[in-house]
Amino acid sequence: MKHSFEEKLNYVRLALDGTPQRQICKTYGLGHNNLRFWIDRYRLYGEEGLKSKPYVDISANKKERLIRLYEEKGVPLRQICIEHNISRAAFEKWIKQVHTRGDGLLYKKQQQDHPPKDPMARPKKKEPQTELEKLQYENLRLRAENALLKKVKALVEEEEARARRNGRKPSTN
Repeated sequence: MKHSFEEKLNYVRLALDGTPQRQICKTYGLGHNNLRFWIDRYRLYGEEGLKSKPYVDISANKKERLIRLYEEKGVPLRQICIEHNISRAAFEKWIKQVHTRGDGLLYKKQQQDHPPKDPMARPKKKEPQTELEKLQYENLRLRAENALLKKVKALVEEEEARARRNGRKPSTN
C-alpha cells in the first residue's frame, strides 16, 4: 500500500518521539522494515527523504557494483538503498535477475512487453498510404461494421421473439 508523504512523516515523528515502533506498526498496519527504512531516510535526508523519488536511470556498471557490495562485502540491503537513493524493490529485482539470468542481463536494454496487436484496432495514422493500404483499412472497417450490424439484428430479433411469447406486439423502434 502506498503511503503519502504526510503519513510517513507522522509515523516517523511518532517513532522519534518515543512511541515504540512495534506499536506504530500494529496500530497503522505497517511493515516493521518500512518504518525502519523511513526513519533511516529521515535521519539521513530529512523530510525530503520521505518524498517520492523521480525515476532515475542507473547505469549497469553502478547496478553491478551495488550488487557486489551487497553479496561480496555483506553491506546490508537497506543501507545500500538508503545511501544510493534507490528503492528496495528495484534493488531486489536486480539481484533476482542476476541470480536467474546472469549479470550480463544488467547491460541489456529492457524492452516493454506489449500486448498482441488487435486486428480490429484502428491503425496509427500514416499520411502517405498506398492504394492497397487504403483498401485494406476500408475492408477492415467494413468487416467491423458488418459484425456490429449482425449483433444488433440478432438482439432486435431476440427482443421481438420475447415480446411475441409474452403476447405483446413487437416494438416499432
